[in-house]
Amino acid sequence: MKRTILMITGLLVTVAVLFVNATDASEAGFEVGDYASDFSLKNIDGKTVSLSSYSSAKGFIVVFTCNTCPYAKAYEQRVIELDKKYASQGFPVIAINPNDVSKQPDDSMEKMVERANEKGYTFPYLRDDSQEVATAYGATKTPHVYILNKEASGKFKIEYIGAIDDSPREAADASEKYVEEAVDALLAGKKPAVTSKRAIGCTIKWKDA
Repeated sequence: MKRTILMITGLLVTVAVLFVNATDASEAGFEVGDYASDFSLKNIDGKTVSLSSYSSAKGFIVVFTCNTCPYAKAYEQRVIELDKKYASQGFPVIAINPNDVSKQPDDSMEKMVERANEKGYTFPYLRDDSQEVATAYGATKTPHVYILNKEASGKFKIEYIGAIDDSPREAADASEKYVEEAVDALLAGKKPAVTSKRAIGCTIKWKDA
């Protein structure tokens, strides 16, 4: 009996450790208040894009997204509208596709070019082939948003992380527009009232270890 209890206890401890490790892994990356690291990724036009490429930017709406996720597709037009609304005010969208192409062939650069042309993207659409940028930022879903605000030092502080709004399917049903409200606050010289909301989308397709 004691042996059985010890075995069960050991099993529960193992499960608990695995759960904690899984939680730690999913929460790795930047948090609100951290300074974002720059990156250099290839755009669909063949050019390399970095945060430092935008000398006059006040900030960025960085969106980890893809061609294939139903949630990413549902938010696609909303991301386009965000860029149309805020790029001219100093907060352009930068979209990054981190999916492993061996698991999602339709997320290849060639398919990204096709998608961007078909939908009329007004913003850079970058390939994170190494997945280093997604890992550094801590992105886990597509779409997953990071709002960066440029400080006097020239560094970009992360002011919001998470969902675009509270309606992952229909834009018309959104009652809380987290990204718009956060950028509006920053443009007004204020801190966003909401700084994080759980991203709802498809899990990023990671490379096998």
